[in-house]
Amino acid sequence: MSLIGVWQRAEQGVMRKILQAGEGLMMMEVRFEAGAEGYAHSHPHEQMTYCLDGKFEFHIDGEQQLLNAGEALYIPRGAVHGVRALESGGLLDTFTPVREDLLGADDLEARANRKSKGLKRSTGE
Repeated sequence: MSLIGVWQRAEQGVMRKILQAGEGLMMMEVRFEAGAEGYAHSHPHEQMTYCLDGKFEFHIDGEQQLLNAGEALYIPRGAVHGVRALESGGLLDTFTPVREDLLGADDLEARANRKSKGLKRSTGE
């Protein structure tokens, strides 16, 4: 099953949708109810987060950072990070390399086929 373009529950009060996954870059929208949390975790991917709307409190390697609509922040590879929505809102997350751990089996197969054929574009189909 493809998970690109499909809303999924990530945590209590948190929904995510993978918008696109290319060869080395992936974009995802994440929506939060007020007070919802994305629990502390780390991954070997660089991450940029852009606040679409709302207000968020991030903790990145023990440091707090507030993020408001129209602002962005960088999360380095391996950094332990989490977020709490101070009000309902959304984030646009971009990862490099692609977070294959979040993709569905069909998405992974399509990526493998594109690589073997030398294609560079993800259609999300």
